Amino acid sequence: MIMLGYLLAVALMLAGLAGTVLPAIPGLPLLFGGMLLASWLDNFQHLGPISLTILAVLAALGLLIDFVAGLMGAKASGASRQALWGAFVGSLVGMFFGVAGVILGPLLGAVIGEFIARKDAFQAGKVGIGTFIGFIVGAVAKVACAFAMLATAALALAL
Repeated sequence: MIMLGYLLAVALMLAGLAGTVLPAIPGLPLLFGGMLLASWLDNFQHLGPISLTILAVLAALGLLIDFVAGLMGAKASGASRQALWGAFVGSLVGMFFGVAGVILGPLLGAVIGEFIARKDAFQAGKVGIGTFIGFIVGAVAKVACAFAMLATAALALAL
């Protein structure tokens, strides 16, 4: 039974790693969940409260940066309030349309919101590009947090 638990933990961690590059999968929570399960199965012998707290903070930080980065990219390109709301709504709606929806939802939402606000196609396109750059920054931050989580776990296991 313990072996099945460890297999589940590894499967969660692998799914989490995949989720750091596939937007439709909640990568960091799955990675943390797999590490937490492995730690629990090990009676917290190798990954204790301090390590798990660091892992949880890294996961939360990665999620926060990933969520905010698209909005900040839009804001940096001079987006209106409607564009920011559009990016937010597009993120929520995009989740129901798989990978393409998760990538394109915030971008399209920001473009539509900006166009409604200012009736300027050039500015709307500029906001769309800013939103996409923010999405890329968020994805890179998410991957960086995943590697930091792996390094933290590896260091805790080595000690």
